[in-house]
Amino acid sequence: MLYKLSTTIVSVIFRLFFALKVEGLEEVPRTVPFILASNHLSNIDPPLLAAACPVAIGFLAKQELLKNKFLAFYYRAVGVVPLDRGKNDIRAIRLSLEMLKTRTLLVFPQGTRGSENQSFKDGVGFLQKKSQVPVVAAKIYGSDKVLPKGAKFFKSGRLLVRFSLVNNLQATDSRETVTAKVIKRISEL
Repeated sequence: MLYKLSTTIVSVIFRLFFALKVEGLEEVPRTVPFILASNHLSNIDPPLLAAACPVAIGFLAKQELLKNKFLAFYYRAVGVVPLDRGKNDIRAIRLSLEMLKTRTLLVFPQGTRGSENQSFKDGVGFLQKKSQVPVVAAKIYGSDKVLPKGAKFFKSGRLLVRFSLVNNLQATDSRETVTAKVIKRISEL
């Protein structure tokens, strides 16, 4: 209930103030969990994707976000899986794979906010190979203008989210190949 309330409020705000437009919804599965893999430009990207996606999603997020007890309660209630980015976090991997049995999981292959030219992690490929769920690529436009890295206040701008099913994955693909295909699809959007 908290998730639905939060995404409804965020959706209204983004549509009213930032003319949020969403494309490719017909490619988003409604009946099976999947990995949602997206570029990452701004701190508003997780709630933006939750508001844009027609199904409830869980989130992999840096564990530093859960230091505040109130925020930790809220984040856990809406489906955040804390991740220690400084090591191979086996607990976060187990929780992510467990979540993928019943709920979609958002993953940022970049691992952090930044440009598309940075290096990518193989986490999306690893999770897909272990879970065997579909992958939907998402590309966000404008969030880096609406809330730039380091900014404390929103700026004017427009938001666009595009979705596309990554439909060329093969059972024989390595996790690196899966990751490369996902990254390619995100960049093509």
